[in-house]
Amino acid sequence: MLDVIKSRKELLSRTIDRLAEKIASLPEGSILVKHHNGTSHFIYYKGNQKAKYLSKKDQSLIKSLVQKKYLKLVQKAAKQEAEALSKTIKLYPRTRMENVYDDLPSELKKHAIPLVPDDEQYAAKWQAEPFKPKPFKKGAPEYYTLKGERVRSKSEVIIADRLYAKGIPYKYECPLKVGKEIIHPDFTILRISDRKVLYHEHCGKMSDPEYTKEIPERAIKYTRSGIFQGDKLFYTFESAECPLDVKVLDDFIEKNYR
Repeated sequence: MLDVIKSRKELLSRTIDRLAEKIASLPEGSILVKHHNGTSHFIYYKGNQKAKYLSKKDQSLIKSLVQKKYLKLVQKAAKQEAEALSKTIKLYPRTRMENVYDDLPSELKKHAIPLVPDDEQYAAKWQAEPFKPKPFKKGAPEYYTLKGERVRSKSEVIIADRLYAKGIPYKYECPLKVGKEIIHPDFTILRISDRKVLYHEHCGKMSDPEYTKEIPERAIKYTRSGIFQGDKLFYTFESAECPLDVKVLDDFIEKNYR
């Protein structure tokens, strides 16, 4: 959580700097809106100069000043949030409750039962949960991952091995009930940062019309079960003309599964 807070603080700092540059590039002065008889009037203020009512011919100036006003409000909100986060970072405890058990002396640890599992313990317990995977057809090609598990394609070997190398907990073809039906997502993934279970489908035969017919139907099943794309459901694709790109896959994993 502290890493998330620090990341947000860094984003705000960069945004505040960019906003300052953008505001400085806009016209001097400010704008005020007054309403009279159902009509909006824009009034321009600049330094000690007399206020000026702007007309339709001043649309470019109106847009620039309104944008400037908006950016200043965003800048103010960003500064307030950044200040609050700075205070939070200073006050944030060094030890999270999940880590108290790990910090116990060994002679005490062997007698204590962890109340709240840390991330490693939680992931280990999640991965240790037994499940019955989808069976393979007799004579089907055999592909194996670094973990020694059998998968259905070379691309799934790559995906599994990249997840494994990055320390992302996953299960291959773990059964999932959607409505009254049991399906087997290619990968069921535990995102450690928020302990959220995600589903990854790799569509590896996009050049095959028969194969692609099933994809929309499967997506609908997920949606009807409350599993939405971009939230808990993610896809990767490849075709004969466009094979799986490992660099893109790595970026995809870092973006969605951390």
